[in-house]
Amino acid sequence: MARTNRQWVLRQRPKGMIQDGDLELVESPVPDLAENEVLVRTVYLSLDPTNRTWMNDAEGYLPPVGLGEVMRGLTLGVVEESRSDRFKVGDVVTPLSGGWADYAVVPAEGLRPVHRAPGLPLTANLSVLGMTGLTAYFGVTDVLKPQAGETLVISAAAGAVGSIAGQVAKQKGARVLGIAGGPEKCAWLTDELGFDAAIDYKGEDVGAALDRLAPDGVEMNFENVGGDIMIAVFNRLKTHGRMAVCGLISSYNATRMPPAPNFGRIITHRLNIQGFLVLDYAARAREMVAEMGPWLADGRVKWKVHVDEGLEGAVGSLNRLFTGDHDGKLLVRVSEEPAA
Repeated sequence: MARTNRQWVLRQRPKGMIQDGDLELVESPVPDLAENEVLVRTVYLSLDPTNRTWMNDAEGYLPPVGLGEVMRGLTLGVVEESRSDRFKVGDVVTPLSGGWADYAVVPAEGLRPVHRAPGLPLTANLSVLGMTGLTAYFGVTDVLKPQAGETLVISAAAGAVGSIAGQVAKQKGARVLGIAGGPEKCAWLTDELGFDAAIDYKGEDVGAALDRLAPDGVEMNFENVGGDIMIAVFNRLKTHGRMAVCGLISSYNATRMPPAPNFGRIITHRLNIQGFLVLDYAARAREMVAEMGPWLADGRVKWKVHVDEGLEGAVGSLNRLFTGDHDGKLLVRVSEEPAA
């Protein structure tokens, strides 16, 4: 009996938050495999802020998803059929270019095997030991290069990347201040993750809180948000301060561009501002695992995943990224995990 594949297809460019009709869940039969192709059943779909940018007809590090195309997304799955000598039924894999779908037919060279980490759930491979961990780890160690005693401010600090980045910086001896929305998230940062302080941007003025917590300014900023929050931190960077620009989530649903910092300060304070992409560090994943693995094993680095159930709810789940209605890494469980 032929398998039926559900796929989320982009129908129109969203204006602001994603609305009904921007994407459509369609069904079609799974095609037969050609030589060297593999059928992958999606187990987990990763939801990330960059998913929203791919829906815009704008220049980016990857081309926008075309109208009528399956929505792009990072996935982890299991091989259901194979016409490749490299992969067998039951192998756990991640496609290099995945999609919001039940199944994907992928050339063998477009798959990467997944190695389960002893003692960790499979969700770790899409979070703390996957692209999320890579982003956090190299954003801190390779871009910011913290020195012991320096102060780092992280926006969206209770998110998937920010929460790990702060803990990596603590392991490197930095003083870490996190910015998050709401007292519960702020308490998680300080009480469980070991951040030195947390600022609730929903309940206090970020600039005033930074002046209280770091009256002489800060050396580093791991920026995930942009807009007014970024400006508040930017204006308090010391001479020779460093900013790692990981994301600008405040602008992803915006219908007009948010305010930008005064770039004259880059000159007067000799600031080093660097954007970076996790794709630049994919080949160095083993470096991250070698150092992060022991931190995870003994509890020095903690992490969370928020798992929603069902591909049919993926659009609503993605909007959680912009309302803050989740903790840690956001995933959708599309189908059951294979046996370990």
